[in-house]
Amino acid sequence: MRTAEIRKRWLDYFEAQGHAVVPSASLISPDPSTLFTIAGMVPFIPYMTAQQTPPWKRATSVQKCVRTLDIEDVGKTTRHGTFFQMNGNFSFGDYFKADAIRMAWDFLTGSLDEGKLGIDPDKLWVTVYYEDDEARQLWKDIVGLPDERIQGLGKKDNYWSTGQPGPAGPCSEIFYDRGAAYGPDGGPLIDEGGDRFVEIWNLVFMQYEIDEVKSKEEFRILGELANKNIDTGMGLERVAFLLQGKDNMYEIDEVFPVIEAAEKLSGKTYGENHEDDVRMRVVADHVRSALMIIGDGVRPSNEGRGYVLRRLLRRSVRAMRLLGVDGLALTSLLPVSKDAMAPSYPELATNFEQISAVAYAEEEAFRRTLASGTTILDTAVANLKRQSGDGGTSLVLPGDAAFQLHDTYGFPIDLTLEMAAEQGVQVDEQAFRSLMQEQRTRARADAIAKRTGGADVAAYEALEKELTAPVEFLGYTQTDAAVRVTGLLSGGVPAPAVTAPAEVEVVLDRTPFYAEAGGQLADHGTIVLDAGATIEVDDVQRPIKGLSVHRGRLIEGTVALGDPGTAQIDTARRKAISRAHSATHMIHKALHELVGPDRTQAGSENAPSRIRFDFRSPSAVSASALTEIEERVNVRLADNLEVTDQLMPIAQARAAGAMALFGEKYGDVVRVVSIGDDWSRELCAGTHVKQTGQLGRVTLLGESSIGSGVRRVDALVGDGAYGFQAKEHALVGQLTGLLNTRAEELPDRVGSLVSRLKDAEKELAAMRQGQLLATAGKLAAEAPRVGDVRVIAHDAGEAQADDLRALVLDVRSRLGEAEPVVAAAGGVSGGRPVVVVVTNAAARAAGYKAGDLVRTAAQTLGGGGGGKPDMAQGGGTDPAKLGEALAGIAESVRLAAVGA
Repeated sequence: MRTAEIRKRWLDYFEAQGHAVVPSASLISPDPSTLFTIAGMVPFIPYMTAQQTPPWKRATSVQKCVRTLDIEDVGKTTRHGTFFQMNGNFSFGDYFKADAIRMAWDFLTGSLDEGKLGIDPDKLWVTVYYEDDEARQLWKDIVGLPDERIQGLGKKDNYWSTGQPGPAGPCSEIFYDRGAAYGPDGGPLIDEGGDRFVEIWNLVFMQYEIDEVKSKEEFRILGELANKNIDTGMGLERVAFLLQGKDNMYEIDEVFPVIEAAEKLSGKTYGENHEDDVRMRVVADHVRSALMIIGDGVRPSNEGRGYVLRRLLRRSVRAMRLLGVDGLALTSLLPVSKDAMAPSYPELATNFEQISAVAYAEEEAFRRTLASGTTILDTAVANLKRQSGDGGTSLVLPGDAAFQLHDTYGFPIDLTLEMAAEQGVQVDEQAFRSLMQEQRTRARADAIAKRTGGADVAAYEALEKELTAPVEFLGYTQTDAAVRVTGLLSGGVPAPAVTAPAEVEVVLDRTPFYAEAGGQLADHGTIVLDAGATIEVDDVQRPIKGLSVHRGRLIEGTVALGDPGTAQIDTARRKAISRAHSATHMIHKALHELVGPDRTQAGSENAPSRIRFDFRSPSAVSASALTEIEERVNVRLADNLEVTDQLMPIAQARAAGAMALFGEKYGDVVRVVSIGDDWSRELCAGTHVKQTGQLGRVTLLGESSIGSGVRRVDALVGDGAYGFQAKEHALVGQLTGLLNTRAEELPDRVGSLVSRLKDAEKELAAMRQGQLLATAGKLAAEAPRVGDVRVIAHDAGEAQADDLRALVLDVRSRLGEAEPVVAAAGGVSGGRPVVVVVTNAAARAAGYKAGDLVRTAAQTLGGGGGGKPDMAQGGGTDPAKLGEALAGIAESVRLAAVGA
């Protein structure tokens, strides 16, 4: 029975039993303390714990889950899997133990013709909490199960709670007996490894309230719940491999096709070699897991869920390389996994183009990382073994080497640990972690320095504690306000008063100034106090939560704590920044419409009339797509859409489709900025225009990569866009005049000129090469002897490296192998000197190696070089020393000849 069929039968059965069929929640966990949804009941916890009222009395689902604690064990055993599916049926104050047991048994053992699973009842055993006499009796009364197939276990195995005060209760688990071939008889109590008796279904009877929770087994039961709940979970993959007659989950119909594809790519056969089998299981599990995780919106990154995804993809690629596949693998494996999973999740087929683009881009990036990082690691391990002389026993790779691999080459530490272990080498992980922490501390200090201006954070914390009320931000509706000074720092130190001239930091009781946040730059302006002091504000930061600090220059008077005055922002700057921020939202929306909803914002900077917009994308956005995005933004701009904002609970905002920045932390109540009512809707605390027509014009300047999977668009808004257009118009006018053509003919005219110029450059290069090669005969004929060696060290002037190489190879060929020959030629290309050296077999036999000679020349030139004994190339930075470098080659040959 196929896995999708088991899934369908489950949902159909429980729907017929009065359960609402609830679609699987996202793999992205709603609980901020966990990265992924790790169990089938996670989406129902708010109902189980009475935090929310359930909309149904009965529910059933097949929940997508990911567990990542044991990624390293995947493939090594047949029990560990990253992605899995959990069938669940739930009751919220409706049925309880008797009906849960009845339905579970009926579904498992009922007739196939009736849509059930048809499992032989004699193969099923159950466990109960050893004090739960009620459950034990129900198994006997309802099912007729004999005493010897009902076993009692303690709280560790058969009692459920959240680990916090609240609902809890005993469990009853159903096991499938695979037979004597898999272990001794005696039930789950004897088979601790779970090889023979496989747990397939857990029934949780949530009937008590507990507190004083010290551990899973230590708590106090307060009493019975008024409304008792049922939470059950049946592992879909486990039931599938049992019903399909397989030994493990890796061989079921939703997983094994990837192993078959890996067999074809690698030429290896599953089942013949344990290490290869482990690698194929890793590939099958990780490819499927990555497919599902990307499908739910996660993108590779170096943090959180994105790092887990990156790790899964990279482990898959490396496992294929260890199987002997050096080429691209995911392009063959991911479509197979999609085809296997799409019957249960049709959206995978619908969205596969976007999903695959993410995975393939990550493979491309990792292949480059793997190539460089593997070489560095192998070299470091080889050096370690050579230095120790013990063949690798008890060797430890220094933490700084692992850190260099991570910091310079993007090599993740888990991969370094894994690959080093394969070579019998440990890694000083503690030292690596210390270096990583030092780096994070420096980065954090830099960020804090930006927000604090270098002042001690304790000073700001002291100011915040003295506030009688939170600083009120008025900037959404006001550009000036009557204010009072509530905090004052000079040189990062609190002060009761400061006299001009001085750099100061001021805290106000209320402010129209926007503090830099969310990509929007801070307001500038002035604070004029009633006592005559004037402060020119050029930065506003939030060094700690809830505190806005105005930084600037006190240009006249004295400012003191408690002084009243007026704060006035630079309205022209604010309007320009607000136009940029609204334009950012519009670009984001157009990008979603025209390129794909997975192109999500990764950062931004909204400055006066200028935008920097970063977004996640596995590939570059084409020039034509950028043009379409620009056109779309300006069409919507011309529609003069209304821009509104509204405060609402975050759950309501998400339900309304508001976009949130991935990784940002939001409160329970958020501000939602909408453009055109429902065209664009984002969570945002920044300032915006009232109507899109106020933007004037948006011009996209271009798009580029700023990191793995992250692209950047630069754009101009309003005056910036108009000024850019004016300059472009003037430039076009100049070109049409110079080329005596019309504006619309400029591309063809310029293209023709460029083509002609390239042809001329090719002709010139050919002439130069011909002239250079024409000297080969003369150089060979006049080659002087240094000892027994014919040595040529020729300065060719302006020359390309390829031409120099052709010259010395020609000279070597002309001189033959009768006597040792060293031929060197140098030239200058693009202002930098380059030297090429070749030797013939006779010279190499006499000990003259091109690589050694070219390094001598390169040192003189202030650079480096290398190559093989027969040919090498080097260069440097000082073309004036080319003659000296060439003479040095001849001198090295002379000294060697004398020494010989």
